[in-house]
Parts: sequence; structure tokens; C-alpha cells
Amino acid sequence: MNSLNTTVYPSSYECTITVDCSVFGFQDNELKLLLVKRSIEPYKDHWLLPGGIMGEGQTVEEAVNRVLFNLTGIHGIHQEQVGCYSAVDRHPVKRAVTVNFYALIKPENHPAIPNDYVSDVQWFSLNNLPQKLGFDHEILAKDALAKLKRNLQDNLIFGELLPEKFTLKEMQDLYESILDEKLDRRNFRKKILQMNLLEKTNEKKAGVKGGPDLFRIK
Repeated sequence: MNSLNTTVYPSSYECTITVDCSVFGFQDNELKLLLVKRSIEPYKDHWLLPGGIMGEGQTVEEAVNRVLFNLTGIHGIHQEQVGCYSAVDRHPVKRAVTVNFYALIKPENHPAIPNDYVSDVQWFSLNNLPQKLGFDHEILAKDALAKLKRNLQDNLIFGELLPEKFTLKEMQDLYESILDEKLDRRNFRKKILQMNLLEKTNEKKAGVKGGPDLFRIK
């Protein structure tokens, strides 16, 4: 008769579920990441992604909305889930499993104000991030950006990063900033228009040489 090989954990074993969010914004013609400075240990005075514990009776989606509001005052934004992270040593004090999200917003539409255990909130260029983020948030942010890039290949997923009406050049500038590469103008426009997700507004961009057409999402 075969016996099952089971592992018995001590009754005191606990695991905390947390959520973290890489909030990206398009500002000064470049993609930026919102970071908060932690005012308590562990990682006091380190920059990291907004994040916190999932509360009792909450889903991870509800938790990330609550955490963002409590730490930065940002609310009412859409997030995409990136993945789950469960490395045993990812938290120096306790066992913590986190669910990673990303969001895309226009910074001017969502003024960020430090709250709770956060002493500062700032937007950082992806090319000028702090040298070391707290916890494993460098990995989380890197994975969130990679997920965003993959999504952009097949979908028009850019949240609030463009205005309601935009030119194809503005859209290409955004894509180039996120993908960190130059795109052929003709091929980009052909691919975007073939997706059949845009429509012309029959308006022209004011104050721009040549008066380029304005588009919007259907």
C-alpha cells in the first residue's frame, strides 16, 4: 500500500497576499513610471511601486484600486494583470505573494499626492529610474513594461496616454516611446489602419504644419 508524501506546515505558518502596480504615464513625449518613496521599514526611504496588502473580502482587482487611492490619491483607472510572484525571499520580514498589475494614465489627469506610509510620489523617466527599487520591484516593473509591449503588438491598448482625438504621428510617437525603437512611418500607418479600430473625425490638427487628420478610437 502506497502512502502519500505530504508536507506538514507549522500551525503558525502565514502568507500575506499583496498587490503592486506599475503606473505608466506619457509626459514630455516620453514614457514615465510612477514611484512612491516608502516612509517605514523595511526599505524605508527607498523608491518602489505603489503596493499593499489585499484586505479581507477583497479581490485583487479591488485591492489594487484601494491601494493606489490610499497611497497616491489616484482612483478610477483600469489595470491589466501581469502575473503572480511568490519567491520565498521576496520580502525580508515575512512570506508575501504579490499580484502585479500595470496601468496607463495621463499624469495631468491624475495628480498624485503621497498618503499613508509614503513620503513622496514622483514620475520617473524609464531611462532615469532610481538605482535600486525596494523589494523585487525592479523585476515587477520590467515585467509590466514587457507585457505592455507585447499587448501593443496586436491591440490598441494605451489607456489614457493619448487624447480623445489624436494624429497618427502622435500615436507613432507614443508607440516608439513604449517600444524604445524607431518605426517606419509607412508600415506603421498601414498596420494601424488595417486593424480597423480607428476612425477619422473629419477634423484637422490645429496649429500644425500641413493640418494632419485627427483620429479617435471607434
